[in-house]
This record gives sequence, C-alpha cells and structure tokens, in this order.
Amino acid sequence: MIKTIVSTELPIDEQFRIRKNVIQHGRKDGLRFCVVTGTHGDELEGQMVCYELARIATERIDLLDGTLEIYPALNPLGIDTIQRGIPNFDLDMNRIFPGDPQGTMAEQTAHAIIEDIKGADLVIDIHSSNLYLRETPQVRINVQNSEWLVPFAERLGMDFVWVHDAATVLEATLAHSLNSTGTPCLVVEMGVGQRINHKMCRRLVRGILHLMQTMGMWKDSSIDELPNPLICKGDHVTFLNAETSGVFLTELKCGVNVSKGQTIGQIVDPLCGRVLSTVSSPVDGYLFTIRAYPIVYEGSLMARIFNLPC
Repeated sequence: MIKTIVSTELPIDEQFRIRKNVIQHGRKDGLRFCVVTGTHGDELEGQMVCYELARIATERIDLLDGTLEIYPALNPLGIDTIQRGIPNFDLDMNRIFPGDPQGTMAEQTAHAIIEDIKGADLVIDIHSSNLYLRETPQVRINVQNSEWLVPFAERLGMDFVWVHDAATVLEATLAHSLNSTGTPCLVVEMGVGQRINHKMCRRLVRGILHLMQTMGMWKDSSIDELPNPLICKGDHVTFLNAETSGVFLTELKCGVNVSKGQTIGQIVDPLCGRVLSTVSSPVDGYLFTIRAYPIVYEGSLMARIFNLPC
C-alpha cells in the first residue's frame, strides 16, 4: 500500500510529496521494520535496495510476519536534480532533523518524517559515499548508542561496523533524532556517489532479510548465517591525506587488508610525467575507504584504514 506522508504545494502548480510503501502480512500488531534512503539526492545505492526489497517482499508475501515500510526518497527534489541537498533551500536535509512543525517547508518535512517513522522496531538509513570516496559496505554507529545498536549491526552481514565518536553536527541527522526517541536506527554507508553497485546492493538486501529473520519477521529458512563484521572504535582509524596536489592513481579497491609500508597509490604530475607523492599505509589494517575521484589537492582525504590489533 502506497501512502503519502508529506504533501506540500510548490509555487507553480506542482506538488512536493514523500511517499512510502507499506507491506504488511501476518500479525497486524507485529514488528515494524523501516528502510529509508534518498536523504541526499546524489546517493543512489538505496534506490536499488528499496526496489529489491519491495519486489521480494511482494512476491514472497507469505514469508513476512509483520510490517515492512520502504521510504525510497526522503529528498525527492534532490534526487530529481542530482543534488546532495534540497534544491533552492541550500540545505543538507540530514542536518535539519528533527525539524519543526512551524518552520520552513524543509523543517516541516523533516518533522513529518520523524513523526511517521518513530516507534518502529528498527530503521535502516541507507547512504552512499560522495563522488570522491568509495566505501566498503559498513554500518556507522554513534558511540553513545553502541551497546544498543551493535548487536543489530552484527546481524546485517556488512564488512565493517564503525563506532565513531559523537560530533555536534550528528545531532541534526535522521539517525540521531530517531535514536533519541528510542527508535533504533542503523546508518549504512557503501559504494560511491551517483552510481549503483549491484553487488553491494544485493548484499545489503540479503543482510536486511537476515536481520528481519533473526527478529522473527521473515520466515525464510534458506538464509544462511552471515559472517561477523569487523568492529572498530573511532580512535583506531587512520586517515591518509594527500601531501600534494595532482592526479591520484591506484590499483586497490576498498575492503582489503593492507600492510604497514604498502603502497596505496601515487599522486602524479601528468605534465612532466613525475611521481609527486607515494601514498603508503602507516599501519597494518583494513582499508575501508579509498579515494575514487582522481583529482586531489593537498589535504584531500585519500583513504581510511582500521588499525588491526597486533
């Protein structure tokens, strides 16, 4: 069942709407599982995940015992225009939650989204990386909520769970606002901006179904146990930044182990054919972020590495 949760008139005979697909079967008073994405209009991995979940849940409805709610586009104007934020408002939507019912259109929208989602038994908030970085499939959790949320994240089958330190800006995100209401919300990050990695998306779909199965919502005995992810605390992450401007060349993909001193890539000068800088790993670790966009400036983030214990 398609439901509209926000409907607002736009200036020239148009309408701004945010919709969700509610798929319900079995116990009407059963668990409620929400999948949301499209907060940033240039992050598209979640679109395929929503499509696959809606397709599978509809085709195999007898396996569902509870309610699955799918929100594919929290920022539809951003998706339409391939912009991260809300067009014309110069706003990052994931920095205005929990919103304000008496505020601007964007603030009213954020408030309506929170009011509609809160109370769910679990929420998965799907993001992609930006155009500049490629991320291995991972769950990001604020350290304040780690004891509560890590057990859910371990059953999602991602490579990596990053428990990061609190930051003031995170207080205005959808995930922080939902967790503050007692509604558990996991943030999934994967891939690269403006692209869809089919393998990563299908993997997340399988992880979501597995998590629903462990919660008693999805009666599919054919789903095997998923591997346990690496669990990382924020102070065990090494950030690699460019020492000079140039073009970054690498053969590595994220999601691999690297050794101390191993070459991650090189920053080169195309004009003179020179290597300007060699980017090397200062630690033994797991490479979970790597530069995707090759043009770099001094200080640009090149990679993130989880420092593996000796």
